[in-house]
Amino acid sequence: MPLVRYFAAAQEAAGRDAEHRIEATLGDLRRAVAADHPGLGTILPRCAVLVGGSRVDDATALGHDDLVDVLPPFAGG
Repeated sequence: MPLVRYFAAAQEAAGRDAEHRIEATLGDLRRAVAADHPGLGTILPRCAVLVGGSRVDDATALGHDDLVDVLPPFAGG
C-alpha cells in the first residue's frame, strides 16, 4: 500500500502526517484523499504531489511500496 506523507498546511488539513492508501493511480489517490479529508479540497490543487521524489501525472500507477509526498507551497521560495 502506498504511503502518503503530508507536510505543513496539508498535514494540518488532513489531520495526520501520514497514512497508507489503497488507490491504484495518483489520480484516484488525489480524489480519495480529498473526499476523506475535506480540508484538503482547497489545498490539494496547489500542492506538489511527488511519487518517489518525482512529479508525475495522475495516470501514474502506484506500487505497493511507493512513497507519495504532498507538499503545499512554501513561503520564501
